[in-house]
Amino acid sequence: MSKKLQPLMDQSARSGRSHTSVLTCFPPTVARDVTVAVVTPLGVSLGSPNSRSLLRTEAQVKWTMEVLCHALSLPLDCDTVKLCVDVYTNWLLVLVSPRDSIPPPIIKEPNIYVQKILRHLRTLFLSRRDQSCVVHQALCQQVLSAVQRLASESTMMSQDTWETLLHFLLCANQSLLAPPTSAPLSQQLSHLSMDVLFQVWLLSCSRCFPSQSLWLTWRQMMKSWRYQPATVDLWTRVVSALTSRLLPLTFGPAFPSFKVPVEDAALIPADLGRQRTLQTWFRFLHVLSNPAELRCAPDDGSAFPAQEDVFLTAMTAVSKMVNAFLGLFETCSEDQQINSGLAARIHFRDRLPSVAGVAVTRSPFRDRLPSYGISRPRSGSAPPTPVNVSPSSNSPPLLHGRLKISTVSKAMSSQVFPCPHVLTRPCHQPSALVFSPQTSPSLHRWRSSSRPPLRPSPLRGKVDSLLSLFGSFLFDAAVLDRDSAPAERWADGRAEACGTLCRIFSCKKNTEDILPVHLSRFYAVLLQGLQVAEKKSPPVLASILLNSSSLFCCDLPGVNLLLPSFVCALETVLLDRELLSFRTLVSPVDLRRACILTLMSLLPLPQQFGRVHLELGGGDDDESFLSLKPRLLSVLIGSLQTETDSTNTQMILAAMLILVQDSAQLEVAGQTQRQQQAETSRTKRTEVSTTAGVLWVQFVHLLTQHLTSQWRNDSAVCLAAMEVLEGLAKVKVGVAEAEKRRAVTSVCRHIEFQCGRPPPLHSRDLHSIIVAAFYCLSTWLTQHPTILDQQDCLLEVLETVELGISGSKSRLEEEVLCKEKKELNPVSLRVKEAAEVTLNCIMQVSGAFPPSGGPPDEDALMGVSSPRDRNQHKLRYFAVNVSVILGILEKAQASEKESVSCPSLTALIRGPWSRHAWTLQHHLQPREGRTSTKTLLDEPERHGKAWGDARGTSCVKPEPLPDNISKVFRVQADLSIPDQWESVTDQAQLERLRVALRRQEQLEDQPQASSRTVAMTTRLPPPPSTAHFQTARLFLSHMGLLTPETLQDPGTVGTPAQLASLDPSLPGFYEDLRRLDQIPSRSCDSVFVFYVRAGQKTAAEILRNVESVCNVSSHFLDFLSSLGWPARTGHGQDGATSTCTLGHFPEFHAMLGDSGGGVFDGDRFVLKYADSLTDITFIVPSSSTRVNWSMRWKEAGHSATSTAENVKCPHVVSSLLIVWLEDLEDIETFPVCQLLSLNESETVNSLSHVQIVFIRRLNSGLFHITVREKSTGKFNLVLPLVSGSVLSKWSLGTLVREMAINCCHRRQLWSDSAPPPHIKRKHMINDMIFRYRCRHSEPAFYSALFHDP
Repeated sequence: MSKKLQPLMDQSARSGRSHTSVLTCFPPTVARDVTVAVVTPLGVSLGSPNSRSLLRTEAQVKWTMEVLCHALSLPLDCDTVKLCVDVYTNWLLVLVSPRDSIPPPIIKEPNIYVQKILRHLRTLFLSRRDQSCVVHQALCQQVLSAVQRLASESTMMSQDTWETLLHFLLCANQSLLAPPTSAPLSQQLSHLSMDVLFQVWLLSCSRCFPSQSLWLTWRQMMKSWRYQPATVDLWTRVVSALTSRLLPLTFGPAFPSFKVPVEDAALIPADLGRQRTLQTWFRFLHVLSNPAELRCAPDDGSAFPAQEDVFLTAMTAVSKMVNAFLGLFETCSEDQQINSGLAARIHFRDRLPSVAGVAVTRSPFRDRLPSYGISRPRSGSAPPTPVNVSPSSNSPPLLHGRLKISTVSKAMSSQVFPCPHVLTRPCHQPSALVFSPQTSPSLHRWRSSSRPPLRPSPLRGKVDSLLSLFGSFLFDAAVLDRDSAPAERWADGRAEACGTLCRIFSCKKNTEDILPVHLSRFYAVLLQGLQVAEKKSPPVLASILLNSSSLFCCDLPGVNLLLPSFVCALETVLLDRELLSFRTLVSPVDLRRACILTLMSLLPLPQQFGRVHLELGGGDDDESFLSLKPRLLSVLIGSLQTETDSTNTQMILAAMLILVQDSAQLEVAGQTQRQQQAETSRTKRTEVSTTAGVLWVQFVHLLTQHLTSQWRNDSAVCLAAMEVLEGLAKVKVGVAEAEKRRAVTSVCRHIEFQCGRPPPLHSRDLHSIIVAAFYCLSTWLTQHPTILDQQDCLLEVLETVELGISGSKSRLEEEVLCKEKKELNPVSLRVKEAAEVTLNCIMQVSGAFPPSGGPPDEDALMGVSSPRDRNQHKLRYFAVNVSVILGILEKAQASEKESVSCPSLTALIRGPWSRHAWTLQHHLQPREGRTSTKTLLDEPERHGKAWGDARGTSCVKPEPLPDNISKVFRVQADLSIPDQWESVTDQAQLERLRVALRRQEQLEDQPQASSRTVAMTTRLPPPPSTAHFQTARLFLSHMGLLTPETLQDPGTVGTPAQLASLDPSLPGFYEDLRRLDQIPSRSCDSVFVFYVRAGQKTAAEILRNVESVCNVSSHFLDFLSSLGWPARTGHGQDGATSTCTLGHFPEFHAMLGDSGGGVFDGDRFVLKYADSLTDITFIVPSSSTRVNWSMRWKEAGHSATSTAENVKCPHVVSSLLIVWLEDLEDIETFPVCQLLSLNESETVNSLSHVQIVFIRRLNSGLFHITVREKSTGKFNLVLPLVSGSVLSKWSLGTLVREMAINCCHRRQLWSDSAPPPHIKRKHMINDMIFRYRCRHSEPAFYSALFHDP
């Protein structure tokens, strides 16, 4: 087509005028008769097979076409119009498959005649009075079907024919969609005609790209069509399908695929090249012009219903395209059936954008379904099934294949917009963005909380590039237009635009710069949308809060000026328990979760920036960062009072612990005084104090109050609360003892309540919570041992331990029973073992950590270095109660010529808890009253004269006790024997006893004089002191172990007596003892720390970073120094803390040298942190030791116990990896499988137990935390590090250690393959006793005690 004719065609398309026939010059009756006479034989000839056309010459054809053109304008009450349509649709297919029924001139010049036919057929679509007739509908559908087949199947169409075809479709749609559009036909056929227009236009882009003039004409027409829902819905589908095709061409095949319904994807021709795809997508995107203009009335002044819904639909499509360009994806299943079709009208309460970075519920909006009928199931029912849809492949949905007249007629005879909604099945395809433009997610069904949060693709483009494409749409739609009142009418589309902008700016890359004009417009949008006063818009406010949870973690320049507005918004949401203004728009749980994440990113800012003023343009009234701290604290405390969701409550608890730890560390650093002085003037009006001690007390009060009331039925929250209480117990703040006692009492009451539940409610989860509570109680007793000085507190704790071990409390029973008589009926074996751990803490650990040094073993006690030398020493081994191995080393006794020594021995006690070495001596006097070792044992001075004069039997008055007996200090044991008068209760018997005693005294006082005897009153000489003792026998006897009951066989097969001797001469005995000593007595874990430079993707590059200090950041080295103290590999495994002195800062850097942390790779040195209950080893792997530590990790992950024969360091059971990132984009490419040397078969099982914490330093000096959680579950949110939280440098190392401890404890709670260390020791001790016990009789046992071993 020539360029001169093109403007005329465009003008004709805009006006809607068609070709005029020559018969219009004749009277109507004449024209009608001629038309009927000509058309009838032509139509009848089409019905007979193998019929030839009646027209043979070009002139005949041209004259006949003038008649046919006039026939299309006749009334529809006769068959003339239908026959005319049949003839023209038959002739149109000449470019598809020529037939004999087609005149030869048309076959010879098909393109010219097809163009003329298309111009004639425009008359059929013009508005007429009888167009509501069903026949007219069928005829229009027949023409559209023929046109669709012509475009899709013809291979001979010229460029002019394509232009004419597109021009015809534009004119047809102009007649149907241009105002006024009240005719029923236009309402029913609008969607169908737009379907054909879009499909044919896409085919034209592939085969003959439309001219610029046609694009401009279509765009101009769309300004009046876009107010129709069908138009915007179809535009949404086509643009989305083009976007799905465009993304892999632009970003490569590795970019997350943008999934659209199969029907929509088939719209794009397969042969559409890359350049044409780019041009087609861009032109289709702008053919609708700016969607923000939908808020304004059309230029012709006509009114369209539901314009706000059309505006929302358009902004929803833009939002989905933005998500696709960002690479935001979610996991979906391969068997998902994506539904497509016509979209129904929706409201914002059914639609809000998805959130990037917040794990919330999928599908919050009601999903829209195609018009070909799908039933909507109830929640929890089976997947949706099609209804009233023929399974035949001959009835394709709209926009596919040929539109059959019968199919279309049936569809058009029914309601065009049935608009049923449906729930699609969950998806599981990785790296795929599931999108259906007709499916608008609803806020009441978002992404499930158990799914990982959305993360943008690292291959995405820059923010400025994205804004250059969609910025004009989004900024104009997000700003409140004063001319489009009332504002509430457009709040839904504004909310979509605001949420999309928040997602775009939240996906900013670390090294990316954004144009100031874009930042300023974005901040202006947020300042307007975050208003909570008279201009408050709940949809807009909800959308901003849902999509900006990570906004303050993106290093956006000037973002802090939004801080006061965000604080006001958080107060509006988090302090409102009901959220009535938001409940109809969004799930309150998801909205509050996003607000909590935002709050966690704001909490460190006041302490980080202190008195720095926020430049808000208010002059002297500008606020400082520190002045906002009381408001943030009030929001945090208030949110805990109003929160009811389990996950949200755990996140608040994590924020509380982070805030207290941060405040305490800052006070230790000595930076609190000047901040408090600046804060005083600002906080006089508030009652909230922000010192660490006051915060500690407030939070403990809240935790203890809720733990014994609201939370006691929520297992996940109870577990999180216990972890937070453990963390608070370790915070060094000065508080009253009563506050500490409050926490201990609440834990005891919680244990009592959980143990007292009815038996049907008991489960493994419940018992795990009780075990965690006992661990929390142990932590408090070891961190604050002084609370046990209070007798009532000690009694309460012991009663709780008694409840855990025996299942009941003695004070609550009618009759108090002794321990050995009480029947043990604990809640479970795990609870009993946890209570025993707490009892051990009370008896041995509390107040006694760290010890001065580790207990020695046999070689150290005997001073030997080989097994041959060990056999020369006297060492006996006994098993006590099948749970303790008692080794007794009897020391050599002094000779008779030497001074007499007291019996002594050394006992080496190995139990489930630890190994202890004691040296014992036997004395007749207590330690306090002992002045001389020879006072009581030396023989008294002899009186020679008395002894010499005695020449016969002497009457001696015996005095068995020494003279200085009255000087001996009395001890508590002396009071165990009652006075002789106290044991007799009968007074008559007492009087007879006194008379007999008095008579005996008189007899003894009478002198016995004799000539040959001399009465002497002197002391009997004691027997000579013994120099040889059976010290082992004495020790066992004094401990009450040598009794017939302890040596008696219990009668159970295979069960030894309470006291049994072991045979150390059996092979393997000392090797098993060594393995037993190498099992740690505390909960041990190891953490691997990696440093990833920007852009690194391979394990070799990452491991080489720590070999030189030049490759790592100084902040990373400071972080390492805060994790623990340097220790040599293999030292401190049995509880020794002699290496603790290396934890000072100068020694750390001296040992670090020129390495970037690689010196602590586990080969020679590690970083260690230990307290009374846990022992954490931090390993910084390097390339030189990669094989060693990766093998240790695999061995630890696949075996419950790992011996020291193949492991230098026993702390190899790691479930936590710490990754320091320079660029957050490297999270998706972090090679965890390469670093851990896992193959494909090991990846799933091994990585399901690993939790990865990514740390990235922000430009503000704070640290952003991202947690890649393990397999989803109810208890997988490990505190205190939550994905999205922000920490300061003061508390970073402490909180990472606490995270490692909690991960270790969680693994022991839920995994049967990771029992607590005392259980491992207990099982090994039991095995050794059964393997090495001596099976001899009781006499043989006693006889062995009197002989040397």
